[in-house]
Amino acid sequence: MTSKQRAYLKGLAMNIESIFQIGHSGMTPGLTAAIAESLDARELIKINVLQNCPDDAKELARILAERTHSQVVQVIGKKIVLYKEGKEEKKKIILP
Repeated sequence: MTSKQRAYLKGLAMNIESIFQIGHSGMTPGLTAAIAESLDARELIKINVLQNCPDDAKELARILAERTHSQVVQVIGKKIVLYKEGKEEKKKIILP
């Protein structure tokens, strides 16, 4: 992913709400599966890491990206933005 594409996705991510929260139980297999399913449907998602989560947000982002075959767009504080290119042409986000 180029820096121009990453900047474009960051701009799109500013307008979306977090759809997942990672709390004290950390990353579970069920959560990972739900995030993967959501990435297939939406392509771009935002995840909120709660204060009571013992894990580091950057490390969580790296692990999630690896397990869901997606890319980390950004990690700012406790917010993670992930992107995975969609398979359907109608729903695809057109990257510059």
